[in-house]
Amino acid sequence: MPSAPLLLRAATRYALIVLVGLGACGSVATAPDFGAGRTRILFVGNSLTYTNDLPSMLLRLARLAGDTTISVASIAEPDYSLEEHWNDGQVARWLQERPWEYVVLQQGSSALPASQDHLRAWTNRFAPLIRAAGAEPVLLMVWPFQTRLFDFPNVLTSYRNAAASVGGLFVPAGDAWTAYGAYDPLYSDGLHPTSRGTYLAALTLLERLRGIRPDRLPPSIPGSAADSATVRALQRAAITALDRNAAYPQPQ
Repeated sequence: MPSAPLLLRAATRYALIVLVGLGACGSVATAPDFGAGRTRILFVGNSLTYTNDLPSMLLRLARLAGDTTISVASIAEPDYSLEEHWNDGQVARWLQERPWEYVVLQQGSSALPASQDHLRAWTNRFAPLIRAAGAEPVLLMVWPFQTRLFDFPNVLTSYRNAAASVGGLFVPAGDAWTAYGAYDPLYSDGLHPTSRGTYLAALTLLERLRGIRPDRLPPSIPGSAADSATVRALQRAAITALDRNAAYPQPQ
């Protein structure tokens, strides 16, 4: 899985913990204990997850819909693939330390044939650990570089196949970008998402993990000044992507 030049590796690790009250974050050695009765969601990824804080966006949208039962945590490293997370060992430790309901996996676009094989292989390596922690593996489809928009179908195939290979859930975030169709408002620097791009990803996650349809939410993006017409268009794009990927496994 070749590193992308825009995913710059940092000198220090990034481990974001978002507790029930929001705003409590920092690097920790052990997995957070959210207490009984919570739906625990662990994000494993890179800067495509921590740019605009996708876990917090999901949590905020769930609250807007009246769902206050979820807790989120994230281990997201600059330029990391799943293989690097495996070799690092922190994800494996957290899976052993706490029970989880969902583990959301994400790396780069993984569009090339060798990269598709890589995503599948390391998804299969993680899946037994995830299920041993009581959780469901979730594959979060991302998006290619803006200079490679032609790769969207390959990214879709790659993440769908990785999810199918472990009987996991497939979340079509990148396909919602395709459904929206106007890419400039979604890319901040040719790879990382704007708040609108992160919002699309959070919408698709919220529906797949909690059954909350995007059009149940108000026409606003937390922390963004997007107008209501734009937000409704983003919600429609998310619904389009969710509906055309509805045949893929969903939680019972």
